[in-house]
Amino acid sequence: MSKLKNLQPENVFRYFEEISQIPHGSYNTKAISDYLVNFAKEHNLEHYQDELNNVVMIKEASAGYENAEPVIIQGHMDMVCEKEEGSEIDFEKDGLDLYVDGDFLRARGTTLGGDDGIAVAYALAILDDDSLPHPRLEIVITTDEEVGLLGAKDIDLSMLKGHILLNLDSEEEGHFLTSCAGGLSAQARIPVIYQTVEGLGLSIQLHQLEGGHSGIEIDKEHANSNIEMGRILKYLEDRMDIGICTFEGGLKDNAIPRDTISTIVISAADKSAFDGYITEITEILKKEYAVADPKLTVTVTELGEKAYNILSPSSQQKVLFYLRNVPNGVTHMSTNIKGLVETSLNAGIVKLDSEVFFVSTSVRSSVSSRKEDLKEKLIYLTEFLGGEVAVEGDYSAWEYCADSTVRGQIAEVYKNLYGEEPPFEAVHAGLECGMLADKIPGLDAVSFGPDIHDVHTPKEHLSISSTERVYNFLLALLKSMK
Repeated sequence: MSKLKNLQPENVFRYFEEISQIPHGSYNTKAISDYLVNFAKEHNLEHYQDELNNVVMIKEASAGYENAEPVIIQGHMDMVCEKEEGSEIDFEKDGLDLYVDGDFLRARGTTLGGDDGIAVAYALAILDDDSLPHPRLEIVITTDEEVGLLGAKDIDLSMLKGHILLNLDSEEEGHFLTSCAGGLSAQARIPVIYQTVEGLGLSIQLHQLEGGHSGIEIDKEHANSNIEMGRILKYLEDRMDIGICTFEGGLKDNAIPRDTISTIVISAADKSAFDGYITEITEILKKEYAVADPKLTVTVTELGEKAYNILSPSSQQKVLFYLRNVPNGVTHMSTNIKGLVETSLNAGIVKLDSEVFFVSTSVRSSVSSRKEDLKEKLIYLTEFLGGEVAVEGDYSAWEYCADSTVRGQIAEVYKNLYGEEPPFEAVHAGLECGMLADKIPGLDAVSFGPDIHDVHTPKEHLSISSTERVYNFLLALLKSMK
């Protein structure tokens, strides 16, 4: 039985529910890609699927719109897979447990995938309804957007005729985006070695942080659990002898990490001193993040006295030096657009294994030279410590188009519906518009979408009423493009 059958628009939520039952995290998109291809076949649509699982579906213009400019509607099929502690959902094979909470749609214990499943649901609902008036529709659904816009980077769009792009990957209703930051993923690997010691093992977990989207919410000053765990360990090391065994935190480099756990070894005789120091640093963090992360928790678990493999002194210094000196968070605010983050980075994934200390960082900037500057800083820091950096998913910024037709069309429809001018804005998050603009000369693009809150976290929730309003606006916009 459908959990969303009474929600409006009915078709939009029907398709969203179907999508939610197909595992579709980044790098796991074959099943949902095939689902889209089957939809296209069932509806006799021209369609294309590439080896990256990108899908293009084309529906010819409705009667009277044959001479209208074709419209590209675009979103991505992959989602960020984050879950609460204790959740048993396996993102590789399980669907999401959707439920309605007042005006909001949520997934129990996990991210919802509204980013960007709602774009896919909108597109399928439109394609499924032959009564709608519209120009030729070219639906582009990409893969692995959340891990570096990888599908958009290599997709072939030679079959498209349109130069108007409606990107449906924004999360604030009534705000229309016209430019965005570029970005890259920098993956540092620093060699480490271990030695064996006898002592008391302690597990330290920093958790229950807010997290969030590293583009949209990087300015909210939420704690980065990886960076703050490094701070905790250095605070302890400055006051007593410790040895680091393990360190692991974060799941995605573009999600602010909420949970990091490290195992250390101390002398059993120092346990009382440790308790005092861990209480001190916990109180400091709770005070600093009282507003941004009110649930911040540090949990310590004793693991017993035995032999442990710990980092050698030189390796431990490298790890702590990196964590205490790597840039993180907002580094520059825009001087052109008030309140806009220009440049930032997020150390989203940290993992210490048997040979390497690994850190994956998401770098963003709307100024390409500053993006390159941050990349060079990360390389310099890593190489100074004897490691190396691999750069992946480097994508260009989406630059503002001064001469836009679609902005005028949007403004007219919006004013007719709501009696006011819509705001056109820039965003720090990465969008695929810039990459697609590189492939389609003269592309005229705008990004918009319904209200989605707390994206990239298990608290993600989609406004049901906003979803309906934005869908109705989208239909009105397509109708106006005759």
